[in-house]
Amino acid sequence: MKIKNINTFENLNLYPDFIENINSELLVKNHLLLTCIEEKAYAILDENYLAEGLNYLAKLSLHVEVAFLDEDSYERLFHRYLEHKKDNDLNSSFSEDEKEDFLEDDLSLSEFLKTSSDILTNEESAPIIKFVNSLFYQAIKKNASDIHIETHDDRGIVRFRIDGVLVKHVDLDKHIINLIVNRIKVISNLDISEKRVPQDGRTIVKIAKKSLDIRVSVLPTYYGERVVMRMLMDSSKIPTLEELGFDEDLTQSFRALLSHSYGMILVTGPTGSGKSTTLHSFLKTIATPEKNIITVEDPVEYKTNDINQIQVNTKSGLTFSSGLRSILRQDPDVIMVGEIRDSETAKIAIQSALTGHLMLSTLHTNNTTAAITRLVDMGIEEFLISSSLLGVLAQRLVRKLCVHCKKEDGEFFTATGCSHCNFTGYAGRVAVGELFLIDDDVKSMLKEGMKDFEIREAMQKKGLVLLSSKIEVLVKDGTTSLQEGLRVGMRD
Repeated sequence: MKIKNINTFENLNLYPDFIENINSELLVKNHLLLTCIEEKAYAILDENYLAEGLNYLAKLSLHVEVAFLDEDSYERLFHRYLEHKKDNDLNSSFSEDEKEDFLEDDLSLSEFLKTSSDILTNEESAPIIKFVNSLFYQAIKKNASDIHIETHDDRGIVRFRIDGVLVKHVDLDKHIINLIVNRIKVISNLDISEKRVPQDGRTIVKIAKKSLDIRVSVLPTYYGERVVMRMLMDSSKIPTLEELGFDEDLTQSFRALLSHSYGMILVTGPTGSGKSTTLHSFLKTIATPEKNIITVEDPVEYKTNDINQIQVNTKSGLTFSSGLRSILRQDPDVIMVGEIRDSETAKIAIQSALTGHLMLSTLHTNNTTAAITRLVDMGIEEFLISSSLLGVLAQRLVRKLCVHCKKEDGEFFTATGCSHCNFTGYAGRVAVGELFLIDDDVKSMLKEGMKDFEIREAMQKKGLVLLSSKIEVLVKDGTTSLQEGLRVGMRD
């Protein structure tokens, strides 16, 4: 069926027009979307389902013009209808009082920005309070790990870190951004009058009857303050070894390593590669009432009742090294140090592993064998490393291509973007790991003074599968794109 003389609009960023007593789910089901273009109401048709759309429009008795959109504009509008449904589903877990505290969907956010500028007077005004609450709500709904609020010359921007990558959420007027920053300072017990020095704080918000712990960092920049908020998780979010997503051989090797009563296990990788999650999964696996498990972390990212957790506080002198030294006087069985950053922490950690404690920690290195060089650089002698170190895991989190929109381009698949993946082209991540076990051969190589790259070559011949090789497999089988593979370390 073809219809003549109907407008086709292109390159528009539209929002649903929700009308009382009209079911938005039935609109989507019948391929009919309602929106406003230049303050005029339109019913948007899908050329592939004209009959369904027109028939349902006839039943509604609406006095609106019909129109078509280009594919991208239609996808964006259609996606926002789906988002509205997700919001309604999530809202079912909220009490009526809780719902009042949130802007439940993108439409509310858009209307807020259009209509509330005249009543945005300070950080305690109702629109600002609701907007900040909506940021937390939207971040949780989209599985964001961080919220970034940035101030630029004439505007501000809010971005979410989703699957390890920053995605723009909304642009805002600079005046509004300043009020939002002040509101976040208020709920984090920070000084709103101080805009010249960095400030760190924490806040707790209640969403869907659950408390969300948030770490707040405020940093002054040339054009104003920027805020980064990290969502900290509770113990219920800690995955099991199997849920981490590594291949089965690695998972079994983890269990074998964790069965040791003493020695050191290291996890390496860049920021955002999932090291803390892996360590907490390890602790969850070995936690029993008979064991005294103590951690020192910066920050405490997963709160749990099964272990004793210490938060680093450099202002009061509580560092990784001083915290670790204090832990050793608490008769621990298992110790977890968030990161080995300096030689003092490294020496205490090694000594702890040699004196009957199972020590877990992280290092910032690109691969497993490089951890040996890093420890040597920190002043640890090779014979101490060979005596204490059990194994090193290097890991990455690789974004998976969206199965609904990925496209084959030559010998690889590429990201496209659709409503299912929030137009990013990716949906979810998969963990990839390289495990370096310290066996008798490695101890002999260390005794002979071999460099880490020489040990790496020797271990490859023994069957060590490199991280880069595993990422390459994911690229070739279409799990991820070539660009993502290169981003996370296929060349390392």
